[in-house]
Amino acid sequence: MMGSERTAVVVEDDDDIRELITHSLTMQGFDVSTASSGQAGIELVVATDPDLVTLDLGLPDLDGIEVCRRVRDVSQAYVVMISARTDEIDRLMGLEIGADDYLTKPFSPRELQARVNAMFRRPRTVGSATVAESAAAATPDGAAAPVSVATAEATPPETDHSLVRHGRIAVDPEGRVVTVDDQEVDLTRTEFDLLSTLLSAPRRVWSRAVLLDSLWGPGWSEEHLVEVHVGNLRRKLSRLGPDGLRAPIRTVRGVGYRMEEPDAF
Repeated sequence: MMGSERTAVVVEDDDDIRELITHSLTMQGFDVSTASSGQAGIELVVATDPDLVTLDLGLPDLDGIEVCRRVRDVSQAYVVMISARTDEIDRLMGLEIGADDYLTKPFSPRELQARVNAMFRRPRTVGSATVAESAAAATPDGAAAPVSVATAEATPPETDHSLVRHGRIAVDPEGRVVTVDDQEVDLTRTEFDLLSTLLSAPRRVWSRAVLLDSLWGPGWSEEHLVEVHVGNLRRKLSRLGPDGLRAPIRTVRGVGYRMEEPDAF
């Protein structure tokens, strides 16, 4: 957060790993609260409204996937799942229910710090906070991090906070609300940022690499993150339309994604 200490909730039942994560995040300037069970973690999220949640999948009382689902019901915090499970199905399931990233044990504190910094470089509120401000909030010393060309292009030129309309979709950048035919769509932070990026230049074909760089930060190569979140976004946008409505995000084979023309849906 700009101008105030960022807060985090660490949900981890292993004492050593919990202490490691807490120390790592504290060094990044977070005020950290911890929990050793899923239920206690959910209660902490409700009580503290954190900016970041790290969540172990193997908790003693509730499965981490279920905890993530409940956290998403009450919070728009960035969520990093941390687990000893290496199966791709666990990773994809976590991302599909709203996690922003996934780390497998063992991991280094530097890797966790790098991924947290990358998440906090994303525009927090499209149209009201600048990309440079978001990047400054992501660095431990408050200095502005370099802003890539792709990130700058991804910020819609909203100066009056008016609605961004594209066919039947309306986006309120300041309130971070998306509607389809006046029905609100329940999007995660990542899904909202992804849609806002696509709508900032709707006729542009956005490559997976550029979207990954814009939303997760430079140097990432896991393009499946983009594919999973695009799939989630498509499903949510389609649910509110009439039967058979195609989601207005077109795949350009071998390149990436772009928005359908507004009169096409």
